[in-house]
Amino acid sequence: MRILIVEDEVHLAEALTQILKKHNYSVDAVHDGRAGLDYAQSGIYDLLLLDIMMPELDGISVLKELRKDGISTPVIMLTAKGEITDMVTGLDHGADDYIAKPFASEELLARIRAALRRKGEVIPDDALKFGDLELNTANPKLTVKGKEMKLNLKETELLELLILRRQAVTSKEQIIEKLWGFDSDAEHNNVEVYISFLRKKLAFLNSEVRISTIRGVGYVLEGSA
Repeated sequence: MRILIVEDEVHLAEALTQILKKHNYSVDAVHDGRAGLDYAQSGIYDLLLLDIMMPELDGISVLKELRKDGISTPVIMLTAKGEITDMVTGLDHGADDYIAKPFASEELLARIRAALRRKGEVIPDDALKFGDLELNTANPKLTVKGKEMKLNLKETELLELLILRRQAVTSKEQIIEKLWGFDSDAEHNNVEVYISFLRKKLAFLNSEVRISTIRGVGYVLEGSA
């Protein structure tokens, strides 16, 4: 799961980044609303932690723009204010949850899990399922009809992305941004290598699921979901 933190308090953003990475989330952090909007519009994030009071563009304005663009990524609003009016404003404009600073890390993690569950992207026990395969993301391994195979980190992240997007086409650019990040030097051939690795492992496990190439567009996971 990839989370975007949009928080102008740099030290808080850094602390949240470390906490989330410790719990196996991929994290990007930006420190003003304009940058947050640009990053979030990419559509590669599974959840946004969005501060309300920020320079360039406030959190409510960012949220309005995202929802206007049809981006339904779950959003948890962060703010130093605890007034009911702030909570209502955020929720009315499409936020999924609201948490007032200061907050305990355990509470934030629980709210993140709840928001992701509501979106339907998390299956209990860190397992994702599609067709006859089951992907364990906590202890990376792929299981098909009781037969198991270990996966490395990038293979796990790639297969997770394809499963979560289900039968939608995922471009190489989306995969690079999701697995390596915006500022990475990764190229299309990096994606092709890991797609090849996964195809070989699916074939070895005799899975009915396959990764199909849509020429000029990207990849799609096919099989009985």
